Amino acid sequence: MSRDSMPTLGKSRSSALGRNLIVLALLALAAGGVVWWRKSARKPAPPPPATAVAPSASKPAAPPAPPPRPPKSDDVLKRAGFRRVHAVINGPLETAIVQQVGRELGQPLTQVVVRTLVWWVDVPAGLRKGDVLDVLLDDKEGDPVVEAIRFQSEKNAQTYRVYRYQAHGAPFARYLQADGQELEQRLKDGPIDDYEQITSLLRDGRGHKGVDFKTPVGTPVKAPFDGELSRKNWKVGMNGNSIELKESGGHHRTALFLHLSEIAPESKIGASISRGQVIGSSGNTGHSFAPHLHYQLESSDGTVLDPFAVHETSRRALPAAEKSAFDAAVHKLDALLDLPTE
Repeated sequence: MSRDSMPTLGKSRSSALGRNLIVLALLALAAGGVVWWRKSARKPAPPPPATAVAPSASKPAAPPAPPPRPPKSDDVLKRAGFRRVHAVINGPLETAIVQQVGRELGQPLTQVVVRTLVWWVDVPAGLRKGDVLDVLLDDKEGDPVVEAIRFQSEKNAQTYRVYRYQAHGAPFARYLQADGQELEQRLKDGPIDDYEQITSLLRDGRGHKGVDFKTPVGTPVKAPFDGELSRKNWKVGMNGNSIELKESGGHHRTALFLHLSEIAPESKIGASISRGQVIGSSGNTGHSFAPHLHYQLESSDGTVLDPFAVHETSRRALPAAEKSAFDAAVHKLDALLDLPTE
């Protein structure tokens, strides 16, 4: 037997068949795995197990923030440059004011308030328990200036208001009522044409015998009627430079002018003086604390007369061109007067 005819060494036919069966089994298993994987992919994933949350107390909702507190009245007044005095009258007017601001300011302030109130009510007879007074002061350094007054009168069942206002081009500020008319009356044929303020009246309770006009030194002083100059410069330490004028005609009244800075050269004793003639200039001589004119009227028997009862009187009104500016000032001052008291 040749070498080529010898059977070769290797697997038999039956072993090949077994190998094929194994391969087929493996393929079947692989195909089944693919089918199982596809079915598993289509199913949604189960939710994760719930995590237990420890119960906690619910927190209450935070309360809303409170609205900002309005500023105090005193702060508003101070920012505006003012100070307010609020007094309820239960006795003497001065007592009510002094209780609010002390004696140093209260006493002079009472005098200023009185010479305002006398144009509305008799002082003190017209005052009643429960009357309410509000005074608005300029808070600048130096002597306080009254900028506005509100007075609620129980007797008259009325509220009065007055405001300090200086019109454009006017030499002085004046106290005006809400309608723009001056508070103070003016004397027809009076001794002085213009002045800043009347600082004393017969009916202001001070026992003063004349009317004091606050005015700069050198303001012309005029005769209120025709007459004869009967006396000058008597009791100089008290009266300063002074003139006495006796009326001619049927009335025989006497007019006195005190604290003059000078007397006109033609104003000599015995000289005839015509109504409206300049007889001197206002000043601050004698027992006087500020420039002013003291004007005094007496009857023929020496009884002191009230010039505002003897002379015809009138009130000046604010020029129409000033009304809008004045109304704006009144609105501002009223808002400050109306602030709540604390």
